Amino acid sequence: MGDSQQGNNKGKGKEKENYESWTMDDINELLHLLVDAINSGLRDANGSLSKQNVERLILHRLNAKIRFPKTYNNYLSRMKWFKKQYNKMSTLMRNNSGFGWDPIAKTFTASDEAWKDYLKSHPSYSKL
Repeated sequence: MGDSQQGNNKGKGKEKENYESWTMDDINELLHLLVDAINSGLRDANGSLSKQNVERLILHRLNAKIRFPKTYNNYLSRMKWFKKQYNKMSTLMRNNSGFGWDPIAKTFTASDEAWKDYLKSHPSYSKL
């Protein structure tokens, strides 16, 4: 199991399913499918997508296009990751002057000094 894509067995004494990492193509495809589902009105009253819709529509279509199929638990894990990334980026934009967004390059903009100050006060974000 020397394959760098192979997941680790993190459970204590439990076998974990073989897990292949999400590629950028997988992530982009998932995002497109989520946007399509939301634009089609598939959200519940609370704004989320039901497990049934995720499994029937999103994962079914996603798995038809990617190399390593994803489960509902993989989906939940990726949604948690999306929320974490979103929170980091929204904190950056909301609470820090000197930062902007370049819509063409799709990157944050700031002076070197602004980045230095920000990363000094948020050391865990330096790994983004």
